[in-house]
Amino acid sequence: ADLFSESQRIQYTIQTRTQDVPDARTYLLTLKDIRIKYATAYFERGLTDDLGAEAMMMNALDTVEKEIKKPLMRNDKQSMALLTAEFDKINKKLGIRKEDLPKYEEQLEVKIAKAQLEELKKDAFEAMETQKK
Repeated sequence: ADLFSESQRIQYTIQTRTQDVPDARTYLLTLKDIRIKYATAYFERGLTDDLGAEAMMMNALDTVEKEIKKPLMRNDKQSMALLTAEFDKINKKLGIRKEDLPKYEEQLEVKIAKAQLEELKKDAFEAMETQKK
């Protein structure tokens, strides 16, 4: 049907909601907001940040901004490279490798599909109960 997968929909949302965000801090906060909104749409507890990656990323941003003595702008390639290096350290510490990203995307798709199936099952059960009455 040429429809977006859920991960593609999330990626599209990220692109459209962040395209005009000039600074890295607002960008990261927007990403957090998107994660929370998508999470609550599909999961009762949401897609939690069990690893604490968001806090680590904000700490990395604080470190870089302290070093450059100003807010980090996304078009500042040299300072963004510093932030990317900090993120690479975080990913290494958490055991996240870029080559594993497709696997994580697939796992997310499965989680979302399961949540959608549970919702359908619940709705069907409620409809059957209503018909019985």
